[in-house]
Amino acid sequence: MARLILFNKPWGVLSQFTDRGTPAGSGGARATLSDYIDVPGVYPAGRLDRDSEGLLILTDDGALQARISSPRHKTPKTYLAQVEGEPDEAALEALRRGVTLNDGPTRPAAVRRIDPPTLWERDPPVRTRKSVPDNWLELTITEGRNRQVRRMTAAVGFPTLRLVRWRIGRWEIGDLGLGAWRDA
Repeated sequence: MARLILFNKPWGVLSQFTDRGTPAGSGGARATLSDYIDVPGVYPAGRLDRDSEGLLILTDDGALQARISSPRHKTPKTYLAQVEGEPDEAALEALRRGVTLNDGPTRPAAVRRIDPPTLWERDPPVRTRKSVPDNWLELTITEGRNRQVRRMTAAVGFPTLRLVRWRIGRWEIGDLGLGAWRDA
């Protein structure tokens, strides 16, 4: 039977078990999955950027890994995005239709404004500016391009300040603590 692990990835952690990109003499390796998960034979099903937080799925089943991460399977991924500014209905509608990025048009996203969610503290904290409000959006996409949600919100004029992946397909982070993992 396949092993499936849900992990709440902290900000600053690489979505891999080794840090192959640390330049020599830079002061040390960056945090990786091996700092949190000591389970042999599991690998991430997809990626989550170093500056993003939240749900990462790991499995020892290659077919399941491909099904979760491949854009052709259109697995929905839901994110909570803290954006700079106050998105109006036109911006939300543009995201719902799909926006054109430098690598082509995106598929439509499900998006809605939400109240600020109850989340763990982020280290380092998100920068805030007293003169510019921020708001939270819940976005669900069925692709997984590099930094896609950040690029989409920026394309409609509202840069992402904090990004938390909350759900992948039927799996949700729920009450899983920051840096913690559990078998699904």
